[in-house]
Amino acid sequence: MTQHLAAPLTGTSDDAPGHPHGWWRDAVIYQVYPRSFADGNGDGMGDLDGVRRRLPYLRDLGVDAVWLSPFYASPQADAGYDVADYRAIDPMFGTLLDADALIRDAHELDLRVIVDLVPNHSSDAHEWFKRALREGPGSALRERYHFRPGKGADGELPPNDWESIFGGPAWTRTTDPDGTPGDWYLHLFAPEQPDFNWDHPAVADEFRSILRFWLDMGVDGFRVDVAHGLVKAAGLPDIGDTGQLRLLGSADGGTPFFDQDGVHEIYRQWRRILDEYPGDRIAVAEAWTPTVERTANYVRPDELHQAFNFQYLSTSWVGAELREVIDVSLAAMRPVGAPATWVLSNHDVTRHATRFASPPGGATQTREAGDRTLGLRRARAATLLMLALPGSAYVYQGEELGLPDVTDLPDDARQDPSYFRADGQDGFRDGCRVPIPWTREGSSYGFGGGDSWLPQPEGWGALSVEAQTGDPGSTLELYRAALAARKEHPGLGAGDSVEWLDAPEGVLAFARPGFVCTVNTTDTAVRIPAQGRVLVASGPVAVNGAEAELPADTTVWWTV
Repeated sequence: MTQHLAAPLTGTSDDAPGHPHGWWRDAVIYQVYPRSFADGNGDGMGDLDGVRRRLPYLRDLGVDAVWLSPFYASPQADAGYDVADYRAIDPMFGTLLDADALIRDAHELDLRVIVDLVPNHSSDAHEWFKRALREGPGSALRERYHFRPGKGADGELPPNDWESIFGGPAWTRTTDPDGTPGDWYLHLFAPEQPDFNWDHPAVADEFRSILRFWLDMGVDGFRVDVAHGLVKAAGLPDIGDTGQLRLLGSADGGTPFFDQDGVHEIYRQWRRILDEYPGDRIAVAEAWTPTVERTANYVRPDELHQAFNFQYLSTSWVGAELREVIDVSLAAMRPVGAPATWVLSNHDVTRHATRFASPPGGATQTREAGDRTLGLRRARAATLLMLALPGSAYVYQGEELGLPDVTDLPDDARQDPSYFRADGQDGFRDGCRVPIPWTREGSSYGFGGGDSWLPQPEGWGALSVEAQTGDPGSTLELYRAALAARKEHPGLGAGDSVEWLDAPEGVLAFARPGFVCTVNTTDTAVRIPAQGRVLVASGPVAVNGAEAELPADTTVWWTV
């Protein structure tokens, strides 16, 4: 495959006009989950060609960049987060030529492309791991993973007490080439996802090469999966707690498997590579940490550019709690000079239109559908709040349609690996991964040719792009209006602070340059001073002279 196939967008460096501090500092980035976005060949599975055909939709929506969840060659034991070959496209998604075409087309539409990178673990079908098993004890390839002898008289017990995020032991015992029970290997997620040993120089060398491969392809950045998990404490000590592993580390970095200080040297090396390339290439950390202050360590000036703000995503729809997490987030990022990020939904958590459907709303996982009307009203208000804050915002595919989680998928349709392992991660992530609807009618509502890989519910067509386009009251048109206003008023995403204004209990009000945002998180309407002209509102708002009535669960943007 010829390298340098697609050039990055030009004029995006730190000194470029319109982006004095880098395009990514106030970007709105749209997450595409490829298998559920658009099906280009009609086989029921989304693919790169489908994404490519829908790029004009994303340009018109008003986002700045597209983040693609994994499309690498994979057995798909965990929806592509078990990578067998980091330089190949899985046939279900297309080919490297399809990836090149997608990157080229996105750049022609002034959209940047961020791809997922999975460095904590590979697939058990990765050539390194297959050889390590085939060659048996003593294989040099085993040093690139965490192989350990078991405890007990015959090595029948796992090497330590760690448990998998997906439930069950974090260790699986191997069978030696002669058929006898062998060593165990570590997998913090599914058994098909053995963890790399980042103390081995070959692992670091390989990922530096992988970075350059995709940067040469023209991608504008990487979302780093499990960025907090690469380094494990020396000796892999027991945690002393037989409960399930937490995604979060400890406040002092003492958890032996997550948020170890050693990860930061890896990202310093990566940052030097990113800085070698033109066009302001970036990396974004998926770092689940116990505090925003720990998250800030990942975005120091010589490390990564952004980190997901999971504390914000996990906050309930309560005014005081939202204000606190906003203040803490901005304060934590300010000393390291990084932008805050804001996110409400992604492929691993319940969509916020469903999370907010039950008072007070906010748990990242729920199995209940709740009050659909309440959830959507709050979701719309939460979106306008998020887009009014300084920094970068992430939008998950379908949230612009107000999609809820599909909470009643039949058991035989589910594919989330954690669903099949007792006591693990909630196991209901399939509900936020159901393919999105594009048209009112059709067997898959315009997603592709036939039935989709996860069944879409009846009535999905009423939420489709086709049904909502042109409807001024629709959630899609709200997103389009908000993103257009954000581009027209660049001060919306700029800066690193907000000016809080006096407001009734449960109401948030803050000023930005030439702009005021008011948010009513309560269940009753409140009267507030009108702040100027209504620019965008998540619901009807009555303005009577100098006073306005702000309905329950409603956000208003005002120009002053």
